[in-house]
Amino acid sequence: MKNKKIYFDYAATTPLDKDVLKKMLPYLKEKYGNPSSIHKFGREASAAIDNARIQVAKFLGCKEAEIIFTGSASESDNLAIRGLIKSLRRAKGAGEKIHIITSQIEHKAVLETCNDLEKEGIKVTYLPVGPDGIINIDDLESEITPETDLITIMYANNEIGAIQPIKKIGQIIKKLNQNKEHRIYFHIDAVQAANWLDLNVNELGVDLLTLSGHKIYGPKGVGVLFARENVKISPIITGGAHEFNLRAGTENVAGIVGMGETITKIKNQKSKVKSIEKLRDKLIKGVLTKVKGSKLNGPIKDEDKLPNIANFSFEGCEGEALVMYLDQAGIAVSTGSACTSQALTPSHVLIAMGLSDLEAHSSLRVSLGRYTTLAEVNYFLKVLPKTVERLRKISGR
Repeated sequence: MKNKKIYFDYAATTPLDKDVLKKMLPYLKEKYGNPSSIHKFGREASAAIDNARIQVAKFLGCKEAEIIFTGSASESDNLAIRGLIKSLRRAKGAGEKIHIITSQIEHKAVLETCNDLEKEGIKVTYLPVGPDGIINIDDLESEITPETDLITIMYANNEIGAIQPIKKIGQIIKKLNQNKEHRIYFHIDAVQAANWLDLNVNELGVDLLTLSGHKIYGPKGVGVLFARENVKISPIITGGAHEFNLRAGTENVAGIVGMGETITKIKNQKSKVKSIEKLRDKLIKGVLTKVKGSKLNGPIKDEDKLPNIANFSFEGCEGEALVMYLDQAGIAVSTGSACTSQALTPSHVLIAMGLSDLEAHSSLRVSLGRYTTLAEVNYFLKVLPKTVERLRKISGR
């Protein structure tokens, strides 16, 4: 079908909401003041940031002073982890042990940060996951020691949609903190969860939480870090007193305005969960029925996964080739995380779940969103079997 454009990669990024763009435009044009300036132009920009901070704080159920705007979710993850560890090192003094617990399937922004800190002498435990991509609470509890300072777990995975038991972890940490001499801090990357799951920070029991603008129909180039007021973190970017002395640099006013506006519209997005689930289930059933040698990766139960992500492996078919051939048919999908999909290494998420390198290399992630239609799903199910068959013939399988 000529000129067909179907976007099934919402987990990588989302289109900018037209109402959000409308709110942003004045701050890209006539309202161009530096928010640090004390004249009218600056005050106007500063007030816009304050308003966005109120909007995000209301969404998370926290105080405005607990919201820090950054340049991306990756930066927010780095500020949360590196900033906390930096502060703890200063408080504890040289020679004191610091221990982080995370999982093997985290976003690279967390994993590579933890890998880097290991080289600096920080002990890091990487929890395994089951075939469904979910950590075992017993494994987590068994790894907690008197030296454990930080637990960082993503709420929902970007490749397979697996939802982690964040509330249970929060309850465990709260109980332990009542009986420990020092505190365990809890950080979650909620980038993929924001569109679909409740993010009240008090109900979740988290101390630090990361969000991204462009994953929730907002602009690229803006992220959020919630940091509870009694959590001391040190800046990792210095050079100014911006964002409560935690993130130096002139603020991206238009992006922050867009972040505030898009977060107010998420409630409407959550009302579409059932309709998105129906489309996803139709897609999954269609793929498994129409394509021999296909396998669904990740959780089976609806309560364990996001409503919009489905990850498959196709026997005898390279995932990268499949993405390119589907692109020629006007369908945009991916092989996994957009931050690493250009690398030819197999998905660390799928490998952690027990898949072989071959199975991981044959994977395809389909992620639906606000504008996905039944007609698009039907077209995908029409094109995919032919594409897989064609690639298998080319590879001689």
